[in-house]
Amino acid sequence: MGKTPTRCGSPAYSRRVPGVFGRVLVVDDNKVIRQLIKVNLELEGFEVVTASDGAECLEIVHQVCPDVITLDVVMPRLDGLSTAARLRSDPRTRHLPVAIVSACTQYEVESGLAAGVDAFLSKPFEPAELVRLVRRLADQEEPPSADGRYAAGYGRPARGVPPTP
Repeated sequence: MGKTPTRCGSPAYSRRVPGVFGRVLVVDDNKVIRQLIKVNLELEGFEVVTASDGAECLEIVHQVCPDVITLDVVMPRLDGLSTAARLRSDPRTRHLPVAIVSACTQYEVESGLAAGVDAFLSKPFEPAELVRLVRRLADQEEPPSADGRYAAGYGRPARGVPPTP
């Protein structure tokens, strides 16, 4: 039997499931890099789904319901910064933690921050750094309430929602 599909809008896995840290959508046009990231995250207990560019990411993100998304910057069809901006503009995905895993210029970092990217990891990277980054992003993600806000004191505020004092 297959797995029961998870519902979007809530974490892909309850934190109570032993040995599973969450689901990561890895987006990179380089097959070798995708596989490297996938293997390293799976070894640490993450479920990993991959996409070869930003357009494919946007096609599958609602089916996959990831807890974290990693994006390369330079990709065909739709680059990582444009993908991040589209994820942030969609109410269904604006709360998802997004990390850029790429050899970024200062301009790309500034553009990524403006698009709402949560973290950056430069290529080449140490696998342990990647795992720490993804784990940190997965741990801070909390499901938003029906109005898109996070419960007071938990996680980070939803995009565009000021933190409660």
